[in-house]
Amino acid sequence: MNIETLSRIDSQDFLSEILGRAGIVVNGTACSDIKVHNPRFYNRVLAQGSLGLGDSYVEGWWDCDDLSQFFFLLLRAKLDEEVNPALFLLQSLKSKVLNLSSRNDPFLIGEFHYDLGDDLYKAMLDEKMIYTCGYWKDAKNLEEAQERKLQLVCDKLSIQPGMRVLDIGCGWGGFLKYCAEKYQVQGVGVTVSEEQAVVARKNCQGLDVEILLQDYREVTGKFDRIVSLGMFEHVGKRSYQTFFEKAADCLTDDGLFLLHTIGGNKSSSGTDPWIERHIFPNSMLPSIAQIGQSIEDVFVMEDWHNFGVDYDKTLLAWYENFDRNWPALSGKYEKTFYRKWKYYLLCCAGSFRARSNQLWQIVLSKNGVLEGYKGIR
Repeated sequence: MNIETLSRIDSQDFLSEILGRAGIVVNGTACSDIKVHNPRFYNRVLAQGSLGLGDSYVEGWWDCDDLSQFFFLLLRAKLDEEVNPALFLLQSLKSKVLNLSSRNDPFLIGEFHYDLGDDLYKAMLDEKMIYTCGYWKDAKNLEEAQERKLQLVCDKLSIQPGMRVLDIGCGWGGFLKYCAEKYQVQGVGVTVSEEQAVVARKNCQGLDVEILLQDYREVTGKFDRIVSLGMFEHVGKRSYQTFFEKAADCLTDDGLFLLHTIGGNKSSSGTDPWIERHIFPNSMLPSIAQIGQSIEDVFVMEDWHNFGVDYDKTLLAWYENFDRNWPALSGKYEKTFYRKWKYYLLCCAGSFRARSNQLWQIVLSKNGVLEGYKGIR
């Protein structure tokens, strides 16, 4: 037996033992068990951590019948803290040394992720193309969940006809279209994705809505209400203070600002290395402490609502749509794209199911609502 073979056997035993603590069996029969096709898988995961796990899946080195449940078990048992945590530390150090969300490349995330193709997102999302967590209270499907989320935001902000509304990171214009049609508001949306801007302008055609292709730091004017739905994850720790100060500068004195963001349980300066490399470059999840520190002396926190468990359902619905429509997409995208996108959606679903990630809606005012803000659920 040579050294390479002995090393593989040792790493197989070690990794199998670690996974076993979460009830995951290598080459087992449960839907959350993994089936290894390439014996180099074990050394790769132990050496590369999250990157090795994700890349080896995309390359077909292993499979799992239910990836979301695999990640639920893995994260619930906190195994991510045992397998090569040094790689995550290096990622965090990289984020501190380099200003990953610097002013020099605010359009990077738009080009890398949101400009992949409207056909992909139309196939995956609801009819309004809302790419943020749905609100599943009393909802039977994705369409209803997204409709309820948009209405929830409008109710929390007490949107009224004639108001001027700013959407920071407006996506394909779904929220502003909803507001303009239902409440006759004047809307302004900003995005760093060229393709999103084109589609958003088309979707909002005929409405009092302006879509701008620009960095949020370039916004001018005053608004009665401001929303940011699923954009704050791309801001970066170094720019949190700038983000909130800009929002406050654009908000009227009696206005309200609703921030809808994924959040993490611990303060960090980076994100999962696989997600960083393949899905959302220069991204990071804020913590309660980081948001709290950044809004100090800028905003009054009126309401903080966590419905992170709803993102599990949303991601599963997105995956079902993506999987069902893959035959129509397969002619444009590489074969490995299917496995990469499946891995992305289902590992994220598992992380919300395990409560490793949260989804927060935070309502902020500049001076405090005089008679008290009444939270809506």
